[in-house]
Amino acid sequence: MSTQADHGNELIPRPEQTPDALRAALAVVAPGRLDEMQAMKDEAFAKAVEWQSLSPVQSWVLIWAKEIEIARRRDLSTRYTHAQSHLEHEDPAIAWEALRELSAVLDEAMKAVRE
Repeated sequence: MSTQADHGNELIPRPEQTPDALRAALAVVAPGRLDEMQAMKDEAFAKAVEWQSLSPVQSWVLIWAKEIEIARRRDLSTRYTHAQSHLEHEDPAIAWEALRELSAVLDEAMKAVRE
């Protein structure tokens, strides 16, 4: 869970890394992505059965925990959106900086959900 000091910048507290908690959080911060989440979950569970491994399910949890981390935090969401909007800029330096910033946001979000 996130700390009390973080709540001014968050739409919701960081959810637990369980399918139900992630789905509930996504329903608040990005409800338009629920079908995408479900499709990826179905695929992950099918692969888990086929491969006889939990790694696809664990990957699904991390992917969605990261996506929710970005959506629930205003600072990351703003940086992410800004970077995405400049990825195909005609100035290669601006596009390169946008790619660097997008990578930094993804790294920060992943680090936060792995703490």
